Amino acid sequence: MTLDHFAQNAKSSWWNEAGPDADIVRSSRIRMARNFRDYKFPTIYNKEEANKIMELVKEKLEKSNDPVAGNLELFELEKLEPLERQVLVEKHLISPNLAEDSLYAACLLSKNEEVSIMVNEEEHIRIQCMVSGLQLTEALEVANKYDDWVEQQIDYAYDEERGYLTSCPTNVGTGLRASVMMHLPGLVLTRQINKIIPAINQLGLVVRGMYGEGSSAVGNIFQISNQITLGKSEKDIVEDLTSIVQQIIAQERSAREALVKTSHIQLEDRVYRSLGVLLNARIIESKEAATCISDVSLGIDLGYIKNIEKSVMNELMILTQPGFLQKYAGGPLQPYERDVRRASLIRERLDSAQIENS
Repeated sequence: MTLDHFAQNAKSSWWNEAGPDADIVRSSRIRMARNFRDYKFPTIYNKEEANKIMELVKEKLEKSNDPVAGNLELFELEKLEPLERQVLVEKHLISPNLAEDSLYAACLLSKNEEVSIMVNEEEHIRIQCMVSGLQLTEALEVANKYDDWVEQQIDYAYDEERGYLTSCPTNVGTGLRASVMMHLPGLVLTRQINKIIPAINQLGLVVRGMYGEGSSAVGNIFQISNQITLGKSEKDIVEDLTSIVQQIIAQERSAREALVKTSHIQLEDRVYRSLGVLLNARIIESKEAATCISDVSLGIDLGYIKNIEKSVMNELMILTQPGFLQKYAGGPLQPYERDVRRASLIRERLDSAQIENS
């Protein structure tokens, strides 16, 4: 299996419509931070020690007969082109930090792209599992299988009182970050999101954009995750986040119903104007594209648009990112060139989708 397997298709298996409440919850993610015993942590190790960690992981993967290991492919990031690393970021398979600091860094990817193990990021490894819809418990079960496999190969840095030891103090304890990616246009359009985000923060959760820390919530996509990993079990973290997300889902559905009831014509007009832009624009920037894709996705959910599948809009959300655009173009593009190619790609994909469903 080569990197082309991951770079050619925009949609990962989890980026589909199969999961519970997938019209609002795009994905559920579990991420585990782990370090190895008797090795310096990434915050203080040198290049030689970082290389030892990567070689250790490679050795254990190659020698293991476990089916879990057989499902993984290792890629050394230094050997990838910058555009290839950017595509992996845009597909949420690696973090922006790992892509930028790629020396002696690697990622292990499962064939279905649900599992990614990042090597030598902020911790020695970060095990990540992503699934469609609101399925945090299911994602945790999968992540635990890979976590158990790694622990059978290499002893973790663990303290009986503190739990898993990490470079970042906020990860000490379970080392678990649970998060959901949510599409919340109803709450944004009714401006309720301005009240909900502070309330979420007070509950010990954090709200970020689609690509995590430092990213903005373009296209009405928000990532909600836990902040506390110490003093709570993995089960408690997942159950608490699930409970809060279910409340947000209910509020988003209520907001959509209110918009349909009180602003039906204005909402329908917004949806079809955005569809018109996507079908006809010759130049479009990424932020405008994301907003229009969000509007059309909402229109599909509400039944205004019937000849385009929701999966097409999910695909376009990834395809229109800078890395994918340049990957398909065969090399770097200037911002203006990306805007032209983005508009062309969107028109072609929507024209094809409408023909398929006509």
